[in-house]
Amino acid sequence: MTGFLGEFEATLDAKGRFLLPAGFKKQLPEGEDSRFVINRGFEKCLALYPVKNWEPLFADISKLNDFDPKVREFRRHFLNGATFVEPDSAGRLLVPPNLKDHAGLEKDIVLVAAVNKIEIWDSNKYKQLFESFSPDAFSSLAKDVMAGDSDKLKS
Repeated sequence: MTGFLGEFEATLDAKGRFLLPAGFKKQLPEGEDSRFVINRGFEKCLALYPVKNWEPLFADISKLNDFDPKVREFRRHFLNGATFVEPDSAGRLLVPPNLKDHAGLEKDIVLVAAVNKIEIWDSNKYKQLFESFSPDAFSSLAKDVMAGDSDKLKS
């Protein structure tokens, strides 16, 4: 699995294309397939998965019980809009119009590492996300999320 670190700014052109920042390109294993899956994120952002990271996730989703209404609802929402994308001859990735609209992407975007994927945010929405989140709220969230997994953090 490919993991990512970093936060990079980019620009969408008039057709909804952007260049994957060099900082992320360098983190892709050499010779790895340059295809990605772009999908709706859980918040008003998009998720960009290298195909190598998408395939095991898709396999897990495919194994879920189709007779469970929650599974069907989750699949519809999670897979709705998921699209394979690959760089064009100039190295640009195209954001499908329906996904661009979902995330409210304008011209300036921010690409953010999210472990095994890259989140794509409208620059203004991304700034608002952090302006509305205090250091105390972050500290409390970190305690809630990480404190119970202290054994995992040691390995």
